[in-house]
Amino acid sequence: MNTQFKKGVLELCVLVLLDRKDCYGYEMVDEISKNISISEGTIYPLLKRLKKEGFLNSYLKESQDGPPRKYYKLTGLGREKKEQLVAEWRKFSVGVNNLLCCEIIDNLGDFKDE
Repeated sequence: MNTQFKKGVLELCVLVLLDRKDCYGYEMVDEISKNISISEGTIYPLLKRLKKEGFLNSYLKESQDGPPRKYYKLTGLGREKKEQLVAEWRKFSVGVNNLLCCEIIDNLGDFKDE
């Protein structure tokens, strides 16, 4: 998948995941990777930026599998940002899908927009 596509949507994916539940970094990579191929190194700079901007908080939580893990939690401001990005994504994706749909129909010869 195009790297620019991924970069543009990764913030939205992180905010959506954290709206569902608090997560640690690798857990987010694992969840996102089920749908979009990303590397672990791409998520941590984003988490740091989102935390700096006040969209996330972090806390340590004991782990049964080793040292404590740093969990991230969405703030109220982060929830507002997520809602804004979801609305923007819906408008954007509808527009792109409309263009793609017309292209498919044009290629089939069933519809010509003149």
